[in-house]
Amino acid sequence: MDNLLLILFLTAAASFFSTLILYLRSSSPSPSRSRRRSFTSQSHSHGHGQLPLGTLGWPIVGESLEFISCALTDRPESFMDKRRCMYGKVFKSHIFGTPTIVSTDAEVSKFVLQSDAKAFVPFYPKSLTELMGKSSILLINGGLQRRIHGLIGSFFKSADLKAQITRDMEKYVHKSMENWMQDQPIYIQDESKNIAFQVLVKALINLDPGEQMEILKKQFQEFISGLMSLPINIPGSQLYRSLQAKKKMARLIQEIIQSKRDGGMSNINVPKDVIDVLMMNNASDQPLTDDLIADNMIDMMIPGEDSVPVLMTLAVKYLSDYPAALQQLTDENIKLKELKAQLGEPLSWSDYLSLPFTQNVITETLRMGNIIIGVMRKAMRDIEIKGYLIPKGWCFFAYFRSVHLDESNYDWPYQFNPWRWQDNKDISNSSFTPFGGGQRLCPGLDLARLEASIFLHHLVTQFRWVAEEDTVVNFPTVRMKRRMPIWVKKREDYKLT
Repeated sequence: MDNLLLILFLTAAASFFSTLILYLRSSSPSPSRSRRRSFTSQSHSHGHGQLPLGTLGWPIVGESLEFISCALTDRPESFMDKRRCMYGKVFKSHIFGTPTIVSTDAEVSKFVLQSDAKAFVPFYPKSLTELMGKSSILLINGGLQRRIHGLIGSFFKSADLKAQITRDMEKYVHKSMENWMQDQPIYIQDESKNIAFQVLVKALINLDPGEQMEILKKQFQEFISGLMSLPINIPGSQLYRSLQAKKKMARLIQEIIQSKRDGGMSNINVPKDVIDVLMMNNASDQPLTDDLIADNMIDMMIPGEDSVPVLMTLAVKYLSDYPAALQQLTDENIKLKELKAQLGEPLSWSDYLSLPFTQNVITETLRMGNIIIGVMRKAMRDIEIKGYLIPKGWCFFAYFRSVHLDESNYDWPYQFNPWRWQDNKDISNSSFTPFGGGQRLCPGLDLARLEASIFLHHLVTQFRWVAEEDTVVNFPTVRMKRRMPIWVKKREDYKLT
């Protein structure tokens, strides 16, 4: 990923300097060229709405270089914050290779995210759209998107799946932690990725750890390497290799689909995985093809690689840095463990989610970590929101990170403070959107909390640890620079404080 980032950066820099040279050579621009340059700095007016203030930057590359350079620092939001001070919470820019309206206004972003496909549709880089395919739930719109999203969302919220996830998560966590040694560092980012991927694949296609899982994991790593690659699809390119890996994964999943069909879907009363859900609700008037199901299963594996493991890893990072929070979370989980032992009962999914301070820690980790920094949409027509004009064809970038770290929304926003969420503070308001929002709200948000709760419970009740120094990297995705190494020691006894 670091090599890929370097390629992206150098490509952008090369484009910047070549464009700048051509730009400076034009010492006597023609009248038509002068008009084109001044056009980028003027305010456009359609009806009553005004194009937000801002600048489109340099020709072609816009402000992409400064955006990337800020993203490489520990304050990636500085690009947005600087312009927010100059132009307001909504401003225009030119990033991602397109003119863009950037929003750090929670209400404006909420309006856009709740809009239907007649107003806004997803916007992604070309390489990503090629990898996902036209039938991806991330790209499709209208009734088909709502149908698939609804079916998957309902299944992910079901008590049956939460019970299954709990059993699987406990099994994989135990298997991972029983191999942890005291004389060598444990890399939390690696451990959490391995656990979360196995749990998610089990929920999606009911595949257990084994040879097929290892093959799938290998192909998946090749697949996701192309998510931020250059949009060049020729033999030998990363995008080409990623597409070939996806074809191999799709064939494996289609074999699973056919095996289920041969076994008789009519005998299944309770779905065991997402494939079952989609096959059992496959209406004849709008059938879901095997290709569509297989492609979407692959796309939905991405949270098992990034979102959920990063949530677990960042929680360990913040708890390591704030001993008072770690102490209170440990006390809470030890009490639950002792209570269930006295009752002779195993922990259920509702037990894990019932721990208030643990949930506050997860919520604060989501706010501070900003695993999903924002989402992009493309305007399908001129849209006016709060007096701002979003022109047809422009990109809209809802930047969550600036909202989550805005001192007008949160006191001392850069301080990890899980106590800020006590007293039932509302986490459903528009100023807290760690999983996106609207019609495309992440259907697995409850499962992400559950998995993180289970992981933290077993970590703090089984081990003490000392964390090595590590830093958060925010671009192109959130991760730990050194994979979050910790040194663990098995707990022999524990006294509640």
